[in-house]
Amino acid sequence: MTRFDEIYDRPDPRPYFGVLGALEYRTPHHAQEVFRGLLGPAGLSGAGGPAGGPRATVLDVCCSYGINAALLNHSVTLEDLRERYTSPQVARLTTAELIESDRAYYAARRRPDAVPVVGLDISAPAIAYGRAVGLLDEGFVENLETATPSPELYRATRGTRLITLTGGASFLSARTFRPLLEDMAQPSWVAAFVLRTGSYRPIADGLVPLGLVTEKDTSRTYPQRRFTDPAERDYAIAAVSAAGDDPLGKETDGHFHTALHLTRPAAEATARPLRTLLPGG
Repeated sequence: MTRFDEIYDRPDPRPYFGVLGALEYRTPHHAQEVFRGLLGPAGLSGAGGPAGGPRATVLDVCCSYGINAALLNHSVTLEDLRERYTSPQVARLTTAELIESDRAYYAARRRPDAVPVVGLDISAPAIAYGRAVGLLDEGFVENLETATPSPELYRATRGTRLITLTGGASFLSARTFRPLLEDMAQPSWVAAFVLRTGSYRPIADGLVPLGLVTEKDTSRTYPQRRFTDPAERDYAIAAVSAAGDDPLGKETDGHFHTALHLTRPAAEATARPLRTLLPGG
């Protein structure tokens, strides 16, 4: 797969939207409605959550610039953001000017049902941007694959009810999730969009000892982005086939696809199957 490391380590998200927008990157768009549904009355706010229900904290893992927080908490779409950050007007701004503009932009579009979002990523510039414009209530530059969470991260995530992940699952293991889940005031759900070229099973299996089970949405897949070249396409088709899935009409048509996985306590999974929590379910 093509790596895009350089676009995640810039002082603002303009390169992110310029590069990934050109490849029709869509995962946060698909996640927007799913995450809102999981936090709503049919999901966590109806699952015996704390007073205030849907205002319980969200932890966005591999959050980059806070794109999921922008979509979850504001009346904007991913296409709105792509158009904004690739526009000639925004291109002329310095990063400091863009931050000031973004503060006003997001404040004017804040949803009344907005929830606190904590961001976790290994990119310090991306976390700094998300904090500066008000997308992330708190942000942490920590790699939980190689180190234990800081006391500050434990504190910030103790009230988490939903952990979200829309990219980076192939770089993670249960080590990233287990310490935080073990320390939370009550069980959190984990909603992850995972490329079909890899397996989420090691993470799911690693969370079983916590009493958590993982369901995969088998009713649909979600286009992620176009391939950068024929080599990526060949790789994806081979990897998906090796995983036992059918690439026909999905990867064969030129796009990576993801599948949604939802991890939560076994009793809650039995009481409300995943299909009933999804749009149209």
